[in-house]
Amino acid sequence: MSVPYNVVQRIKPGDPSAPRKYYAVAQTAGEASLRELSERIAEISTVSTIDTLAVLESLVQVIPSYLLNGLIVRLGDFGSFRLTLSSEGAEDEASFNKSMIKKVRINFRPGTIISNALKSVEFTKAS
Repeated sequence: MSVPYNVVQRIKPGDPSAPRKYYAVAQTAGEASLRELSERIAEISTVSTIDTLAVLESLVQVIPSYLLNGLIVRLGDFGSFRLTLSSEGAEDEASFNKSMIKKVRINFRPGTIISNALKSVEFTKAS
């Protein structure tokens, strides 16, 4: 499988005063919707598109509550999701307060199937 990419000029992350350099950016070719995923899963399994869509929709609905309760959500060989925080630093633990937390992000760590697929990736410069 070959991943198309473009080359774009950007500032150096973390050092905006440094000279601009050129970086590779993966080029997207559109999106795959939940419906399309359901249809593809139905093609390769014994589960209908509607049943697959219902399960995927339910998964999307329940994952946030597990994350917000501090749990890592593991989806087998697909991978896992967990929350990470970005905050200002404090001189010591006593002077830290929750207003210093600036952002909550979701971190995805790919499982073995995705990790193995990425090991064999090739790259093609987009025209």
